[in-house]
Amino acid sequence: MGEDRGPGELVAAGEILAMLGVGRSRFRQIQQSPHFPRPYQTLSVGSIWLKVDVERYIREHRRPRLTDDDE
Repeated sequence: MGEDRGPGELVAAGEILAMLGVGRSRFRQIQQSPHFPRPYQTLSVGSIWLKVDVERYIREHRRPRLTDDDE
């Protein structure tokens, strides 16, 4: 029998804050963007997203951040 692997890796707000490099209030603003992916599911403890959806948003809608090497 085939094994169901599920939808893929999931991330919650805490992981997305780190991925975006922002705080909670800025993340709430970003969530309002029509380009930000809708949650995969909302649970009693909060929403979760598919990691691939968030990574796609970052690639397509966020400017690259400067690193120490870029300055």
